[in-house]
Amino acid sequence: MSKPRAPRLAAGRARTLGLPTRGTTAPNRLRRIDRWILDATGPLLRGSVEPLVVDLGFGASPVTTVELYERLRARCPRVRVVGLELDPERVAAAQPAARPPGLTFARGGFGLPADLGRPVVIRALNVLRQYPEPAIAGAWAAMTARLAPGGLLVEGTCDEIGRRACWFGLPAGEPAPGWLAAVGRVPAGPTLTLAAHLPSLRLPSELAERLPKSLITRNVPGQDIHRLLAALDRAWLRAAGRAVFSPRQRWIAAVGELRADGWPVGGDTRRWRLGEITLDWPVPSDRPPPAPR
Repeated sequence: MSKPRAPRLAAGRARTLGLPTRGTTAPNRLRRIDRWILDATGPLLRGSVEPLVVDLGFGASPVTTVELYERLRARCPRVRVVGLELDPERVAAAQPAARPPGLTFARGGFGLPADLGRPVVIRALNVLRQYPEPAIAGAWAAMTARLAPGGLLVEGTCDEIGRRACWFGLPAGEPAPGWLAAVGRVPAGPTLTLAAHLPSLRLPSELAERLPKSLITRNVPGQDIHRLLAALDRAWLRAAGRAVFSPRQRWIAAVGELRADGWPVGGDTRRWRLGEITLDWPVPSDRPPPAPR
């Protein structure tokens, strides 16, 4: 019996790279990711001559692409959002939602259409989850190569209603423009963000179900992601007394403990209170986390 073949990425004359997504989506599903994108890249979008954002793999409905456009436009009126899908039927079905020139839809994959330009942001949520792990690095490389200097690829996974989400922030190969250092918050290196609806969170390790594909198999003892989730669980349990004030106060205390313990946690309570934790990722080798308390 012959071995089953791994999925192949479409390429060649079609000028696309990737596999059609499963297509499932829902209104407001990506709100946590969009909120983070706006905070991290807002200054770069507003300062860019061509503030282009690509939503890769928008699915069977364009609703989350429309929401991304509306959220970004409120802070950057000149933003242009392009939703890309490999399935031409989905692209055709999305056209009634287009608002050119600000919001358009086209056919494309990881390589992006040649005439698209260089995006400041590429959002690729719930896309790579269906790929074999060896294909992930190539997809990242194809997308980050197309980013504008200082741009950001946001790639990860969330649950069906957006209460649990984990994503990478992967910077472009070319450094950010000098002026951004004084006013922007685009991460200088790769980051990992975990985000949750705190009132429904029992333990932070519940987020393991929504880890990006490249981390799923690494959530085992001895790996950084396993240590991180275990440390966050312990900090969350130790902060149980703060729950009388609110789940937010409990989360802030837990994240603050991780930072005090040496984890490369970014941001401050302004972001933590939203149920987020963003860390430099992978964990720098010269800053190993301490042994569990």
